[in-house]
Amino acid sequence: MKKLLLVVFSFFIPFLAHAQHQKIDSLKKLIVTAKEDTTKTWLYYKLGSLYSHSKPDSAILFFLQEEQLSRKLNFLPGEAKSLNGEGVAFASSGNYPKALTCYLAALKINEQRGDRLNMAKNLGNISNIYNYEGDHRQSINYLQRAKSLAEAVHAERLITNNLINLGDDYEKLNILDSAKILTQQAYKFALKLAYADATGIAVNNLGNIYFKMHQLDTALHYYRKSVPYSKQAGNDENLCETTLEMATIFSRQGQPDSGLYYARQSIAAGVRGGFTASVLAASQFLTAYFEKKGRLDSAFHYQKIAIVAKDSLFSLEKTKEVQNLGEAEHQRQQDIATQQAAYQAKVRYYLLIAVIVFLLVMAFIFWRNSRQRQKANLLLESQKEEIQHTLAELRSTQTQLVQREKMASLGELTAGIAHEIQNPLNFVNNFSEVNKEMMEELKAESGKPKAERDEQLEIELINDLIENEQKINHHGKRADAIVKGMLQHSRTSTGERQLTNINTLADEFFKLSYHGLRAKDKSFNAKMVTHFDPDLSKVNIVQQDIGRVLLNLFNNAFYAVNERKKIAGDDYKPEVKVSTSSTPKEIEIKVKDNGNGIHDAIKDKIMQPFFTTKPTGEGTGLGLSVSYDIVVKGHGGSIKVESVEGEETVFTIILPI
Repeated sequence: MKKLLLVVFSFFIPFLAHAQHQKIDSLKKLIVTAKEDTTKTWLYYKLGSLYSHSKPDSAILFFLQEEQLSRKLNFLPGEAKSLNGEGVAFASSGNYPKALTCYLAALKINEQRGDRLNMAKNLGNISNIYNYEGDHRQSINYLQRAKSLAEAVHAERLITNNLINLGDDYEKLNILDSAKILTQQAYKFALKLAYADATGIAVNNLGNIYFKMHQLDTALHYYRKSVPYSKQAGNDENLCETTLEMATIFSRQGQPDSGLYYARQSIAAGVRGGFTASVLAASQFLTAYFEKKGRLDSAFHYQKIAIVAKDSLFSLEKTKEVQNLGEAEHQRQQDIATQQAAYQAKVRYYLLIAVIVFLLVMAFIFWRNSRQRQKANLLLESQKEEIQHTLAELRSTQTQLVQREKMASLGELTAGIAHEIQNPLNFVNNFSEVNKEMMEELKAESGKPKAERDEQLEIELINDLIENEQKINHHGKRADAIVKGMLQHSRTSTGERQLTNINTLADEFFKLSYHGLRAKDKSFNAKMVTHFDPDLSKVNIVQQDIGRVLLNLFNNAFYAVNERKKIAGDDYKPEVKVSTSSTPKEIEIKVKDNGNGIHDAIKDKIMQPFFTTKPTGEGTGLGLSVSYDIVVKGHGGSIKVESVEGEETVFTIILPI
């Protein structure tokens, strides 16, 4: 059955490409008879576009002819369009520096002309170069500029392309939820526009996303959908990627024959379009397949194809390297010969005066060494004074930064306290006003003649007054407790340890941190989740110090989710969780947020003094450093961080009981 399918596909492939070949032949005939005017530049552009994704070398040739004719005619739109087309073809063939040069030149012309549509196309193509080079953050910046321009001119196809590329960048950054949403939007746009090329790419990218999510059946479903669209659009480059990914999935699922079938389709599309990198990847897959099957002749055949592809990718670079080495060696040999001749000419002269020069040099060396010792001593003394002065300045700066960190923490604590204390004060004020009105009513009732007085009403008023006074007393005590707590946490730590309920302490500072941030930014909102162990043992700690550690971690968590909210948009839901648990020997506190996460390269640095990831003026770099000292050195515990970039961060504090 698989052989029959191969025959069927082999039979229909020529017919799928037939329409495009007819179009190319027709354009070539028109170019022969066309006049040297702007119409001919358009014909060159159409030919180059038809070859861009199948034969990039041919595409470059036609775009260059368009560029030359446009310059001859002083036709700026044609020149900009040809440069952009050259960039696409160079990018397809892997020459990214040349492609970027062409895109930037086209962008400059379109900016001079105020052509927003083509500026958007150029910016989108520039983003592709950064995507290929792995700089996906920079790629996203260019794509967002391109998308804004495309939306301004209502270019729906261009908007579709930008959504596809944004989804691809987020997929490469492993921000898969955002990638999926953007790619699904692009897919809907492409279907609406009957845009076959974009539809095939969008569906292929959805397959890539689900592949990364380890949902192989769903990924395979989308890869299958992508194939006919890529064939319809003549996009052999996308077809290469799709079929090779399908081969990989079938191989993983224990269906090697299906894997072989699609790998052969991939290498055929790569050879047909001249995509050397794709041919290399597919031939390596097939080599491994046949080696595993024990069919060494077939494995050797595809290994030779892989070697040729690899040599093709790197042969030019190797040739240049060899040429450079040869030229360098030739020049070195000439320098050696010249130096030897000069040396032989002068050696006799130097031998004659060697003894005299030697004596003079030795005398000079002794004198110079004596002077240098004196200078070195003076320099060392001067440097010692400078170092001492610098050290004093550093200590002063460190003291100021520590004080600044303390004041910042106190400010956030005060903002939270102000919010917390407002509620009981409102109760006290409201009940006082009610009591005042009730006492006026009681006074009026008691002033009436005894026959007219309503004793039942008087009793009710007195009971209500008593009840309200109890509420005033309750809320007054609550405000008093909050104020005492504020004074206790804001005063300098005495270092005295007390048995403390960690659940109560964590809950208090969790709310204070949240309200502190809300006091500064009314638009901020986040879901607060607590999972406290009800059987948690009390632990002997310095309350002010551990409270400061918790406040710092909560502040960092809320800051992280707020920063991600600015980028991710309304679909993102900020959330911070705090949980406690215990063993017979220790207590564990976890603070988890779904913010931007921490890059692996800086995880080992975040506890270092003065290291901060926040912008200048927003952080001193002392918060986590001081927290580490309090937990580890002050309480004999430990603090560690786990993070997945773009997804979440978890700080874990462990305190001994």
